[in-house]
Amino acid sequence: MDDARRFLPLSAPQFQILLALTDADRHGYGIIQEIAARSRGTTQLGTGTLYTALAGLVDRGLIADAPRRPSSGGDPRRKYYRLTPLGRRVLEAEAERLEGLVREAKRKGIGAARPALSRLSSLSRTK
Repeated sequence: MDDARRFLPLSAPQFQILLALTDADRHGYGIIQEIAARSRGTTQLGTGTLYTALAGLVDRGLIADAPRRPSSGGDPRRKYYRLTPLGRRVLEAEAERLEGLVREAKRKGIGAARPALSRLSSLSRTK
């Protein structure tokens, strides 16, 4: 996993693209649709952002072209991408890194049950 850490941190679009490719090879528009659906529309990549990120991920060996033939149900006119083994390790390392950040935020009372805030509100009621 150490070799994967040299690619971190990923940008939000890079993370979303790698995540979109974990369960299927996809073409650009399919990646955009997957990200929008998974995020319930809160994350929508523009084509410029998508194709710039895709080119960078290909150059770094995290994704690769995935040829499609009409017999496999893919559109032969579209360019499909697949996650490489290195890309999966990098995605796993980034997810681990993000989990650590979320743990730290919760430890500081952000996004957790917020015991510090409930203590403050109970103190203000006693005054």
